[in-house]
Amino acid sequence: MFSLRGWIPEPEINVNSRTLKKGYIRVPAGQKPGRLRRLSRALAGSVLSPLYWILARLCRGPGLRFRWRCAILGLNLLRKRKGHLSYSDFYRLFFWPIDSVRYFEFDFMWEALSKVRFHNYLDISSPRLFPVIFLREHPHITAELVNPDKADLQATGSLVIACGLDDRCHLRNCLIDDVPSAPESFDAVTSISVIEHIRDDKNAVKNMWGLLKPGGTLLLSMPCAAVAEEEYLDVDFYGVQVPDEHGFFFHQYKYDHSLLEERIYSVTGPPTRFAIFGEKRRGTLQSWLFKRWTGQKYPLWKEPYAVAREFRYYKSLLDLPGDGVIAMEFVKR
Repeated sequence: MFSLRGWIPEPEINVNSRTLKKGYIRVPAGQKPGRLRRLSRALAGSVLSPLYWILARLCRGPGLRFRWRCAILGLNLLRKRKGHLSYSDFYRLFFWPIDSVRYFEFDFMWEALSKVRFHNYLDISSPRLFPVIFLREHPHITAELVNPDKADLQATGSLVIACGLDDRCHLRNCLIDDVPSAPESFDAVTSISVIEHIRDDKNAVKNMWGLLKPGGTLLLSMPCAAVAEEEYLDVDFYGVQVPDEHGFFFHQYKYDHSLLEERIYSVTGPPTRFAIFGEKRRGTLQSWLFKRWTGQKYPLWKEPYAVAREFRYYKSLLDLPGDGVIAMEFVKR
């Protein structure tokens, strides 16, 4: 469910006005598959990916149009061969460009942003495919993409150049606190599954809200649950945190309604629109994540169909049996 790429956790600070339940996860040791195994999986994925796309379509799964856009982008870039994209990059664009609940998040964000008339927007560390493909299909828009992970930003830059967007897409290697733009500079701000990884999440939202023009649109998504939780891992992927007394590192928040009101709505007001998407059976997302971590035979090409079958929309956070994600649209009055 949770992509760690594009985010660097900040040092721990005391921002909690409410004591949250803490969840601790031990990251299992993974094994890198051999070359033959990688090749066989790649061949299987190239054959089965279109089939699972069709099955997901029959199940009315979300995000399939965006998945199609990714494949079209891959074909165009392969034909032009501009930039420094590898064959692995092309393979991912064709057969598994996005994963798990990204299908829902990208679907919500695309629909919401497409209805807004704007000229410039700011994206905070979202998975790179969303802002890049949106810019590619809306040539009148300029954007700034903020990402504190220098390596990930370089990969984004390669894709931006390959798509010919470098004249209207500017990259910033900084935190949201350090964006060098005047207040009320942007017509729209997007951030897909990032806020939950920031310890001082409320302050991050304040900064985003301050950079938004009156009448502008803020789009956020984050993990949610019936009862809020702080999640910790026993691995610090970026080596910038200090472990707690148990040897674990902060990973993310899972938001319930009270935590959303405290950390988000207290800044923005309630959303003008939202949608909740979650697993039907508790533990589904975590089992998928563990399989990826351990290098098991995890069929990424199957995910659009698996998401369509194993997840559904909910009216309330209280209805969630396990993990979910909430996507929200805010308009600044």
